[in-house]
Amino acid sequence: MNSLLGFIILLIFSTSSVADVYKRTAADGRVYYTDAPVKGFKYKRIIRTKPKSYASAYKHLAKNKKKYAPLIAKAAEKYQIDAKLLHAVIQTESAYDVKAVSSVGAVGLMQLMPATAKRYGVSNRKNAAQNIDGGTQYIKDLFNMFDSNLDLVLASYNAGEGAVKKYNNTIPPYPETQGYVRKVLSLYNKL
Repeated sequence: MNSLLGFIILLIFSTSSVADVYKRTAADGRVYYTDAPVKGFKYKRIIRTKPKSYASAYKHLAKNKKKYAPLIAKAAEKYQIDAKLLHAVIQTESAYDVKAVSSVGAVGLMQLMPATAKRYGVSNRKNAAQNIDGGTQYIKDLFNMFDSNLDLVLASYNAGEGAVKKYNNTIPPYPETQGYVRKVLSLYNKL
């Protein structure tokens, strides 16, 4: 079964044009997977893929990056934060999707949680200007809180300042947070 799952994952990510994946269980218990269900058999779609190609997704990201650049520059100047850092955070958090919503309830370009949004006066987390302003103000406060230590600022932005303090002002041992810090720094250094 694990090799079958691996095959499905490989099938999905090995081509630039992907398709939905369907599953059918035969009367004898055998399980069949396909991207082209045969008429007359009961198939259930188990993976829905988006029709966008990688080139299309990249073009969308580049378009939105350009669209939000003036708001990012304004917030960067207002809070004295490097605009390149804000771009790296936004690209990592939401890929410049103003409507992005995470599984834990973070919303918008900078993926603000409800408490963070309230703390920084953001009444509409899907409003790009409010979201960027609130997220940038939060980053500024994190720089002040952690003596301008960029690694700790990013770890706090991802896991919360309480988690960083809990681990004696170090990056918490959470794989997600450690990966997040590496990813943002990598993007930041490339911009």
